[in-house]
Amino acid sequence: MAASVREKQTVALKRMLNFNAPPLKNTTAEPVWKVLIYDRFGQDIISPLLSVKELRDMGITLHLLLHSDRESIPEVPAIYFVMPTEENINRICQDLRSQLYESYYLNFISAISRSKLEDIANAALTANAVSQVTKVYDQYLNFITLEDDMFLLSHQNKELISYHAINRADIQDTDMEAIMDNIVDSLFCFFVTLGAVPIIRCPRGNAAEMVAVKLDKKLRENLRDARNSLFTGDNMAAGQFSFQRPLFVLADRNVDMATPLHHTWTYQALIHDVLDFQLNRVVMEEGAGAEPSPAGARPKKKPRKTYDLTAADKFWQKHKGSPFPEVAESVQQELDTYRAQEDEVKRLKSIMGLEGEDEGAISMLSDNTAKLTSAVSSLPELLEKKRLIDLHTNVATAVLDHIKSRKLDVYFEYEEKLMSKSTLDKSLLDIISDPDAGTPEDKMRLFLIYYITAQQAPSESDLDQYKTALLDAGCDLSPLNYIRQWKTFTKMAAAPANYGNSGVKPMGLFSRVMNSGSQFVMEGVKNLVLKQHNLPVTRILDNLMEMKSHPETDDYRYFDPKLLRGSESSIPRNKNPFQEAIVFVVGGGNYIEYQNLVDYTKFKQGKKVVYGCSELFNASQFIRQLSQLGQK
Repeated sequence: MAASVREKQTVALKRMLNFNAPPLKNTTAEPVWKVLIYDRFGQDIISPLLSVKELRDMGITLHLLLHSDRESIPEVPAIYFVMPTEENINRICQDLRSQLYESYYLNFISAISRSKLEDIANAALTANAVSQVTKVYDQYLNFITLEDDMFLLSHQNKELISYHAINRADIQDTDMEAIMDNIVDSLFCFFVTLGAVPIIRCPRGNAAEMVAVKLDKKLRENLRDARNSLFTGDNMAAGQFSFQRPLFVLADRNVDMATPLHHTWTYQALIHDVLDFQLNRVVMEEGAGAEPSPAGARPKKKPRKTYDLTAADKFWQKHKGSPFPEVAESVQQELDTYRAQEDEVKRLKSIMGLEGEDEGAISMLSDNTAKLTSAVSSLPELLEKKRLIDLHTNVATAVLDHIKSRKLDVYFEYEEKLMSKSTLDKSLLDIISDPDAGTPEDKMRLFLIYYITAQQAPSESDLDQYKTALLDAGCDLSPLNYIRQWKTFTKMAAAPANYGNSGVKPMGLFSRVMNSGSQFVMEGVKNLVLKQHNLPVTRILDNLMEMKSHPETDDYRYFDPKLLRGSESSIPRNKNPFQEAIVFVVGGGNYIEYQNLVDYTKFKQGKKVVYGCSELFNASQFIRQLSQLGQK
């Protein structure tokens, strides 16, 4: 199986940190000590992939932001990893003039223009530092990978390519061009790193199509330029996937507006929905409800705690897609086995502490020595296990608090019913006007999903009734204004998305998990189990990957950058199903869709699907964008 994008991006970074030479295996020699200078973009790309310890192992003693005050370290080489922006270039020129480091290895996250290179050359000349600028590289790494099969384009200034930016009513053509170029630049970097030229499919008449046309052009120009092509020679040999090229499906966020607002039930998506979770890191305030401070004392500032959820965390890898009840149960089981191991170590200690007079103790000593040795050797493992258990206990407890205080299980179940058009057991108005159920935002999300998925829009009088109830609950109605415009517009364009017959099976309340010793008190939370169903994005992918004929996707355009003449046909050349595919959502994505694709791939033998999006938002960030659009 070919290496994942995450591995390839990590290899590229390690190579860069080794002065762009492949890192040597098994050398005992000490690495060359060096300084890493990055900007915020570089930081976002590196932090999900390499830990501080790994950086240190590669000889990085200091890692500093480009625009911070840095002291001169004259005898050390510096590796720069920055975007080729005007201000970054100026700062690099300033570093050269101040002669901060011994030598400079300049790595640009995406390709640098000729004129900016000349600026650096001039600065190096005037500073008499030409010989010190050792290498200048374009790294083509302008995207962020979070999982083996998930990437996003930007995190820092994501508002530049957000759903709001693309769908503004007053957008100028030039702005739109700039946004599309920005997205295409990152996607181009993605395929260079992947080492494959895809076959591109996209719908007609929206932002996704603009991206496809530009990407096709950019890949084609690069392939034509035989001398400088990034897809030939050694790049390709190392990155050869299989004989077949990957399929690249571009989708537009407007295909499915309900999923990003949906309350969810799987672990990773829940964490993203209710906690502060970005670039694989959760930030939580510690000890909510800590002991009250003595009267008159200033309230303590709550310490914030960060947890990294990484690929090395086996529990996370196994359960990030599981329904929450299952996760709670598994954390509890892990805790119990850990405690048993810990007791074993304690028991051995107490035996070892016995004085030698006791005959029994002596006979026990001999066979316990072996046991103790094994216990001691498993200590580091135990400690690591303990750290992970604590991490998931804290995170899961925080998520559970939200579920209970906001009745998220009720919302999730009701929205699933709305989306799969099943019969509803209680009226929407009841939930909206129930003061205990959720925050105003939760209510707004529920109502928007109802409005988006309804076959026919509610009558004006009904709508007024809903609006009054929403206003009474404290909701901001601007997202609804936008969704109403959006719905009238899409009605002309296409039929509403179909969410499959998902359905949720309630498994009764949590009785089993709730034995008295458990950390998680889940009384009253419904134990819901998901049935596998495909969301619109997954369904589109399935049609295109399996070459199924379907009215939804028959009209999709087809691009093959390797063909000499770009034909405008939407008729696919190859009729075989694809083994590898990348789905990319223009306008932002979420963990619910990602999880849905992961579940879909589980049932397909030997297929690989990667999910990408221009930015990753949770429902409240998405609602914020919708309300900005609705305020105009």
